[in-house]
Amino acid sequence: MTQPKIGIIIGSTREGRFGDKPAAWIHSVASRRDDLQFELVDLRDYPMPFFAEPMSPAWGPVKNESAKAWAAKLSGLDGFIIVTPEYNHGPSAVLKNSLDYAYAEFVRKPVAFVGYGGVGAARAIEQLRLVAAELQMVSVRNAVHVGMVEFLGIWKQGKSFDDYPHLGQAAAGLLDELAWWARTLKGARAGAA
Repeated sequence: MTQPKIGIIIGSTREGRFGDKPAAWIHSVASRRDDLQFELVDLRDYPMPFFAEPMSPAWGPVKNESAKAWAAKLSGLDGFIIVTPEYNHGPSAVLKNSLDYAYAEFVRKPVAFVGYGGVGAARAIEQLRLVAAELQMVSVRNAVHVGMVEFLGIWKQGKSFDDYPHLGQAAAGLLDELAWWARTLKGARAGAA
C-alpha cells in the first residue's frame, strides 16, 4: 500500500491571515515522518461562492467550477489536517462553506485539527467535529490548540512555535493518531472497492 496522502487545509482566506504560520509549522513537523505524505491545500485556490447548489453534494454533482476542482483535489487525499481560526466561537465561514461543497470525497477518511485564537479554537474545532461526523469522516481525538498566549507570541512578539514545546508534543500525538487512522481507513476503502 502506498503511503496515505494527507492534505493540510488552510481554513482562512483573509488578507494578512495568521493561518499560514501554523499550516507551515504543522507541515514542517509532519514532513519529518516517513509513514505519510503531506500537502498544503489553500482555500484561496478554490474561490467558491456561498453554497448555491440546487442540492447537497451527497445527492448529486456540484455545478460550480471551483467546487469541482476542490472535489478533485479532495478525492486524491486520504485524510486531512484542518488549520482553523476561531471567529465568534466558530470556524470561518469560508471553511464551513468548503466542507459543504463536497461529500463523497470526505467519506471514511480521517481528519485532525490545528486551531488558533482564543482558547486555541477549541469551540471552532468542536463544531467542526460535528460537521465531520455528518460527512462520515473520522475525527481524531488529539488536536493542537494554539492559544492566545502562543498566538500573540508568534504573531506579534517574534517568537516561534519552537518557543512552545507543548505544541510540538500535541502535534506528535495528533500525527501518530492520524497515521493509524489514515492507514487503516485507506486499507478498508481499498478492500471495499
